[in-house]
Amino acid sequence: MQTETVRPGATSSQAPMRFSVLVANYNYDRFLGRAIESALALDWPDVEVIVVDDGSTDNSCEVIDSFAGSVTAIYQNNGGQRSANNTAFAHATGEVVVFLDADDVLDPGFARAVAAAWSPTVTKVQVQMQLIDAEDRPFGDLIPNFAFRPEPAQISAWSRNSTEYPTPPGSGNAYARRFLDQFFPIGEEHDDATDSTCLALAPLMGDVVTIVQPLVKYRQHGANDSNLGTRSDNFGREVARAMRRQKSAEDICERLGVELPRPNSLRRSRHLLQLRAASLRMEPASHPLPGDGRITAGMDAIRSVFRKNFDPLKKRVVVAGWVLAVLAAPAPLARTLIRKRFTERFENQEAARTG
Repeated sequence: MQTETVRPGATSSQAPMRFSVLVANYNYDRFLGRAIESALALDWPDVEVIVVDDGSTDNSCEVIDSFAGSVTAIYQNNGGQRSANNTAFAHATGEVVVFLDADDVLDPGFARAVAAAWSPTVTKVQVQMQLIDAEDRPFGDLIPNFAFRPEPAQISAWSRNSTEYPTPPGSGNAYARRFLDQFFPIGEEHDDATDSTCLALAPLMGDVVTIVQPLVKYRQHGANDSNLGTRSDNFGREVARAMRRQKSAEDICERLGVELPRPNSLRRSRHLLQLRAASLRMEPASHPLPGDGRITAGMDAIRSVFRKNFDPLKKRVVVAGWVLAVLAAPAPLARTLIRKRFTERFENQEAARTG
């Protein structure tokens, strides 16, 4: 007996939602084929896969060509991730949009789980991600490692108060087309990483629904730019990116008539607080946050202990203690604390992958 798949809230005469999986690729020929295969293998009746190669100089084009007839392939000169995703989005026709990193992998059940959680007020559905190495071997904790399933109203409140909430990076999010239509294409005044703008705006403009299940594999390998401890100016760079991301969110909200985040919400971010402390000790002369200093950051650290959000009290105390130690310690000890926090974690992960 033949069965019919129906989108949530639809009648049996309507087609299921279309998923657009957009892959922006630059020199990831080693992993690209696996990412495309995972998109094509989604257990859902209406999926389009659009791959934009952003001027790769490796064998990426050959990999994409091997999927001829199954994907929409677009080749352009190198313009960066934002440009590639703008191009992909301009060709997308789906109601649900996933920006799949070229080195990540979707679980076959991803689309069906997202569709089951969908509603007219959703801006994005987010899932957990399982860390994998270059050979697809899983390791480490899930991202995010939820202590509980947050409700959309909680996520919205956390985001307005402190600019942060528990979220996976790019591939772990499925966005509503009607949400993205309000600010795409993303201009040069915004962050180069597409997910920066999307993640910041989603809880301000609608409901973020969470699925506590690992439905994406998040690849960590030597080409990732995640190890902040490799350069002393990386911390200031990340603080500047957070400032730019927040400015983008505020500008777009103001243009659309959406309630703005709380004033000074950026200073309430517990994650950014750690980056601020590291930046102030590693490269104080180029620290980008106006009016910030060791005393200001220390006061914010103390206040953070008493400011409830998704982190338990124990973690709030540990983070505040680390920040205060980094800010007060002699320079050599401060650098050691920063290295242990931001570098040794990656070294331990690498040892776990290769051990």
